[in-house]
Amino acid sequence: MSNPEIEEIPIRDEMIRLGQLLKLANLVEDGVEATELIKNGLVKVNGEIDDRRGRQLHVGDTVTVNGQTVRIAAA
Repeated sequence: MSNPEIEEIPIRDEMIRLGQLLKLANLVEDGVEATELIKNGLVKVNGEIDDRRGRQLHVGDTVTVNGQTVRIAAA
């Protein structure tokens, strides 16, 4: 049961940091933009606002920015 509006983003390691994921998923242009969005409370992790750029994310976690949601998947 996959939601077609959620894009799967495969990662090769066990975890990825929130700032890195935002860049990998092309949700931001660069780390500066990622930092600003996170700092301003515009990023949700698993449905809750998270203000930690270094937040560790694992397979199955979802991240939402500007109404766009991605889910971390195993490579």
